[in-house]
Amino acid sequence: MNGTDGFESYDGDGEEDDGGTGANTGANTGGSTGAGDGIGGGAPAPRIPLPRASVEDTGLPLPALENLTGPAPLRLEHPVLKALLGAWALAACSTEETAAVEEHLGDCGACADEARRLREAVGLLQRPESLDLDPGLRTRVLENCLDRRPPRIPVPAWAASYDAETARLDALLQDFGDAEWHAPVRLRWYRGDGSRTRRTTVAGVIAHLLAVDGLVAVALGLDDPLGPGDPDKRDDTRTPAERTEAYWEAAHFPHTRSVRGPWREQTHALVRTVSFTGGGPGTMPVSYGPFDLPLRDAMLDRAFECWVHAEDIATAVDYPYAPPAPRHLRGMIDLAARLLPQALAARRRAGLAAPAPSRHLVTAGQPGRSLRLEIEGEGGGQWLIPLDSPGAVGSADHEVAHVALDDVEFCRLAAGHVPPEEAAAGQLGDRDAIRDVLFAAASLSRM
Repeated sequence: MNGTDGFESYDGDGEEDDGGTGANTGANTGGSTGAGDGIGGGAPAPRIPLPRASVEDTGLPLPALENLTGPAPLRLEHPVLKALLGAWALAACSTEETAAVEEHLGDCGACADEARRLREAVGLLQRPESLDLDPGLRTRVLENCLDRRPPRIPVPAWAASYDAETARLDALLQDFGDAEWHAPVRLRWYRGDGSRTRRTTVAGVIAHLLAVDGLVAVALGLDDPLGPGDPDKRDDTRTPAERTEAYWEAAHFPHTRSVRGPWREQTHALVRTVSFTGGGPGTMPVSYGPFDLPLRDAMLDRAFECWVHAEDIATAVDYPYAPPAPRHLRGMIDLAARLLPQALAARRRAGLAAPAPSRHLVTAGQPGRSLRLEIEGEGGGQWLIPLDSPGAVGSADHEVAHVALDDVEFCRLAAGHVPPEEAAAGQLGDRDAIRDVLFAAASLSRM
């Protein structure tokens, strides 16, 4: 116990220290204590480092204030700052230039207004990015790939639209949940002199496409989705609507997402079969019940209906859906234009159109009264529609009327989605002939 500091102190070897003035710290310079810094004769390192002395206690002068701050701000003339406003709006200035411009904007109202207008203009140049993929992306990618390396077995040109439209519809369906598959859909078509509707679901629409595509499958020797028919009946004379109703009624429960697999497998089988058979002219007849269509026209018809019902589905789930590619759209329009004379004749037989004047009747293959159908748009063109006989030939010399419609508008008219009275058509000439052709176009539709 040392009475001067009030506590005992011990050195490293366990012996009492003198607790005095610390003379022992400077006297033991000739020996080794065993706890030094590893160099002979060195003093032991303190266990707790001493606090550093403040620069103010050393008596040394303090550093100059200008040495502690950064470089001086950039000083630019007003014309230079004004010239930098465009680069500033595009975030293309350096850090120093940005600081100089922003400091100047706080003092110069004219430059501040100009800077605000430039920033707004830059915002307009940046298009908002959609999270949805472009519907035409798949088509462009495939076209690019096929341009580089043609397919070993190419799809016939007259089947390409069916291949494309079924792929687009399948892409729309792939992310559907149960709520979308059971969303209500209203099918619309035109019959006689009025519109018809039928309520179903998204799954029911796919089942409808599966059943009607089965007409082409049967013609190609593939399995009928409705199952084997009556062996005592050589031909199935059911219409597309009758086939659809039979397929719907055969299901014990409402159709669900499970219908997508069989439908997609059948579309692949149809495209694969017509491709492996070499395509050819596509003249094989496909029975639609009361009438036949050549295979090439039947594939166009199925592509058209696939697009129309894809739009029905997209409307039901509130999703945008683009029209077909222009070359495919033109093929669909051409089919409808070629079917118009037969549709017009059928309406006359049913008493729904005025009979052709007897003085204008011509024999098959001869020119007769004609209506010029002008379809505007990328998929459009011009067609001369014979008015008095399906066997007559359209002739510009016997033109009595002229109708102009948009390409998509005409297709929606032919699908029964636009009433003939409301079709946005430019009209010139015989009003009765124009009315008969517009109603005949609407009568091409079916469920």
